[in-house]
Amino acid sequence: MSQPQDSTPNPAESAPGAAESAAAPASLEQQLSELQVRHTEVSDAYLRAKAEVENIRRRSEEEISKARKFAVESFAESLLPVRDSLEAAVAIPAATTDQVLEGVHATLRQLAAALERNKVLEINPPAGTKFDPHHHQAISMVPADQEANTVVAVLQKGYLIADRVLRPALVTVAAPK
Repeated sequence: MSQPQDSTPNPAESAPGAAESAAAPASLEQQLSELQVRHTEVSDAYLRAKAEVENIRRRSEEEISKARKFAVESFAESLLPVRDSLEAAVAIPAATTDQVLEGVHATLRQLAAALERNKVLEINPPAGTKFDPHHHQAISMVPADQEANTVVAVLQKGYLIADRVLRPALVTVAAPK
C-alpha cells in the first residue's frame, strides 16, 4: 500500500523559493534605485551640456556681431594718413602746381600702400591677356591685331579683396576676325 502524502509543507523546500521571492523584489528595488541615480546623473550632464552649448552660441553671436561692427577698423586706420595728407594739401592755398602734383603722387602712394596692407589688390591686365569674365567686364569689342577675346585696353582698373572681386576691370576686348 501506498503511504498517504503529508500535506504539511517542508520548511527546507519552501525556504529557497521564499528566499528567491524575497530576493527578487529587493533586487528590483535596488535596480530601480540605481537607475534613478543614473537617470539623475544623466539628466544633470544633459542640462550642463545644453547650458554650455547655449553659452557657446551666445558668445559666438557676440563675436560675430563685434567682428561685423569693427571689421573696417583696420582699414579705416590705414586710410587716416591719406586723409591727413589731403587735408594738409588743402591747407596750403598758395601751393604751386608742382607742389600739388608732388603731394598728389605722395598721397596716391600712401593710398596704394593702405589698400595693399588690407589685401585690396589691383586688377590691371596687360594688353593681350585672355579675357576673364570673373575679373574683367568687357565694355566693347574692337578690331585689333591680336588674338580674339583678349584684352586690348583697360579703361578702369578693377580690385580684389582676398580673391573676391570688389570691382571688375573695365576693358575693351579684341573682336574675332
